[in-house]
Amino acid sequence: MRVDTRLYRRLMLISNSFSHGKGYLEHCAEAIKTFLEDVTTITFIPYALHDWDEYGKIAREGFSRFGINVRSVGMHASRQAIENAEAIFVGGGNTFRLLRELYQKDLIGLIRKRVDDGMPYLGASAGANVACPTIMTTNDMPIVFPPSFNALDIFPYQINPHFVDADPASKHMGETREKRIAEFLEENETMVIGIREGSYIVVEAGVAKFFGSAGARLFMKGGASTEWTGLLGLW
Repeated sequence: MRVDTRLYRRLMLISNSFSHGKGYLEHCAEAIKTFLEDVTTITFIPYALHDWDEYGKIAREGFSRFGINVRSVGMHASRQAIENAEAIFVGGGNTFRLLRELYQKDLIGLIRKRVDDGMPYLGASAGANVACPTIMTTNDMPIVFPPSFNALDIFPYQINPHFVDADPASKHMGETREKRIAEFLEENETMVIGIREGSYIVVEAGVAKFFGSAGARLFMKGGASTEWTGLLGLW
């Protein structure tokens, strides 16, 4: 009998790296330690920011609080680094830039394979976006052009990180986040999860669990949005 390798996927998808008044990933530190319980070194993908070296320093300092070493992927040997990784962390920044680099370094299929083998995947903001089927629900400007909007597709729904509810008292006349998601659903079928800051999703054994006091909203084509309660079966 053929085994569905998607059931081996272990994902932690975080809305934001920084929360007000807290350090890098501090708002979900205990959850990260639990998620990476057996990991001693994590491989960091810094492609979403321009300065990879400085970003690597930030990640190393942050993960040192968890007792985890960080090996940052640079210009060379990126495939070998992913092939040998205990776990990977994809940091936030510009999602278009991140995805372009993943394509240029031919890492899309390799990361998906390693995740299907059970390698833990940790992604924050843009790193959560690229875990989805596409990056079409990112908040970022298209400062560069990746070959495709298709992403890792290791999580079956779209994510909108940093989700902000509309303020009925606001005089701002621009589009709300809900309006932009509604436009996506006019053209696409995939459900969108708006994750407010301070919140995150953990996927294990084909089930997605939501954590965080800020909550998340589920947006489906042709239906009203609902607050996420309970569990989501994925496959």
